[in-house]
Amino acid sequence: MTFPSSERDFIGYGENPPAPRWPGEARVAVSFVVNIEEGAEHSIADGDDRNEGVYEAIDEIEGYPDPCQDTHYEYGTRIGYWRIMQALAASDAPATLSACGRAIERSPWLARDGVARGHEISCHGWRWERHAGMAEAAERVAIARTAETIRRAAGVAPVGWHTRSAPSVNTRRLLIEHGGFLYDSDAYNDELPYFASAGGRRHVVLPYSFDTNDMHFHSRSQRFVSARDFADYVVASYDRLWREGAHQPRMMSVGLHLRMIGRAGRIDGLETVLRHMRQTGGTWIARRDAIARHWLARFGEAA
Repeated sequence: MTFPSSERDFIGYGENPPAPRWPGEARVAVSFVVNIEEGAEHSIADGDDRNEGVYEAIDEIEGYPDPCQDTHYEYGTRIGYWRIMQALAASDAPATLSACGRAIERSPWLARDGVARGHEISCHGWRWERHAGMAEAAERVAIARTAETIRRAAGVAPVGWHTRSAPSVNTRRLLIEHGGFLYDSDAYNDELPYFASAGGRRHVVLPYSFDTNDMHFHSRSQRFVSARDFADYVVASYDRLWREGAHQPRMMSVGLHLRMIGRAGRIDGLETVLRHMRQTGGTWIARRDAIARHWLARFGEAA
């Protein structure tokens, strides 16, 4: 099997990255990404051939519906969403809600509520699944279906995309060909946005992060056990970027999930992080679409 050639970049901006000049001369641009996947995971009860195997429930049920796993996911929209929204509102922190199309199809109220609160709604695939190996025709349909479902529910067209795990070799090109997408977050290689091209056209890449991410509450890694674990790690990352930001401002992504950080014993971790950032100052907490537009306004002509 052959694949399109890829030029990997191991240098990036090097020792002298561009000065982003974030609004208010902020030292750090912080993007809180609230992943909405509930209802898009694999479930035999929904007619899939298997149950989702990634979560805190450690027994993977094969061949039968798994109400244990299913109800763990339902917790996210029933309880976790509201806690996260309240925490963000208390710190006046706009966020990007990165949503699977099928999750929004099943819970359209969530898109409407998020927009009403001033958050961005972006695309996280149709299902909560990787795109690596997906046939090009099927992926093209998935991208269009996700964007249209979110547009109908939210009343505004999404401009961002992030694939669970690995995208396919075609994803970025298909996003650009679809039109309307301002950026994607299918990269983990930098602390500043950059431009990428596919099919002779380009758009903005906003790198994402798996370390400053509540995914580490998963029992299979469980790097985070308590709310303090999450807060300590995220605050340490932020503080380092803030110090460096005196001479080189950066961007920081914080990944959140409804069914993870939204738990009663964990939400204090998010609230601690938000309070710390607000008290420190010199921080631009922004939606990802705002960061992408800032980058385009600052570097669009020269890139």
